[in-house]
Amino acid sequence: MSNVFLLLGSNEGDRHRWIQSALEELQSSVGNITAQSPLYQTAAWGVEDQPDFLNMAVAMTTRLSPTQLLENTQAIEQHLGRQRTEKWGQRTLDIDILFYDSDIIRLPQLVIPHPYVQERRFALAPLEQVAPHFVHPVLKKTIKQLLLECPDPLPVTVVSG
Repeated sequence: MSNVFLLLGSNEGDRHRWIQSALEELQSSVGNITAQSPLYQTAAWGVEDQPDFLNMAVAMTTRLSPTQLLENTQAIEQHLGRQRTEKWGQRTLDIDILFYDSDIIRLPQLVIPHPYVQERRFALAPLEQVAPHFVHPVLKKTIKQLLLECPDPLPVTVVSG
């Protein structure tokens, strides 16, 4: 079994429902959810002129390979209405693979650890709730350290526990 950390996000339509549906589909098709953060309301990053996101980090165990995990998470996104029209644009659901064990993976379709995790407060704040002492395999810093050093000034606020 492998341990993975994912980030779920939604800023279109019924954001709570998209996140809840994603959790249910992840549990049934990917593996066991072992921890999840509270929901956070976060300002959009990259393309900032769009509605705020709801974000949540989850820790899971899975038997899927990294590429199988990517295929499954993208299938869940598509099933829940994700349209890939604009990079960092508005979406019903986004599932990012932040870490897969402590593996370093560089494929054309998949880069793990997620290449922007250390730059995104909206990813680090929820992740710090589920894995504060996890060490980034490239940067050799804990999630807690990365959050303290994060240059991202955008607001991240807990909306539910």
